[in-house]
Amino acid sequence: MKRVFLAVAAMAVITWALAGEGRAATLEARVSISRQEMTVTHRGRVLHRWPVSTARKGYVTPRGRWRPTRMHRMWHSRKYDMAPMPHSIFYYRGYAIHGTDAVGKLGRPASHGCVRLHPDNAARLFSLVRQVGPAATRIVVVD
Repeated sequence: MKRVFLAVAAMAVITWALAGEGRAATLEARVSISRQEMTVTHRGRVLHRWPVSTARKGYVTPRGRWRPTRMHRMWHSRKYDMAPMPHSIFYYRGYAIHGTDAVGKLGRPASHGCVRLHPDNAARLFSLVRQVGPAATRIVVVD
């Protein structure tokens, strides 16, 4: 009887954990490539609208919907000469949202494919994702 109870309890925990994967995101970072803008919402309420830089000519910022896969307060791009990527939120393969020191280029395409933000805004987004958790965060990139 005790084994049956433990087995049922274990299955309930696994089912509960897997159900969390399908939950609606409470935090959404929506990137509009055509507007070069990110809109951050929490539970449907707009918190922030920030200018971004996405892929310049010859590069691609993938469109789609993802959850963050990993986060780093500071990351250095091995692909692009160890370029600093503060407050990186990786969401698809090597693509991330991160801060940039090229703030004068925000609002127009300028990156190799990542979504660049002002460093202060990248820090704010990073903190929000930490607060709600990556499982409750959705990153959406649209035309």
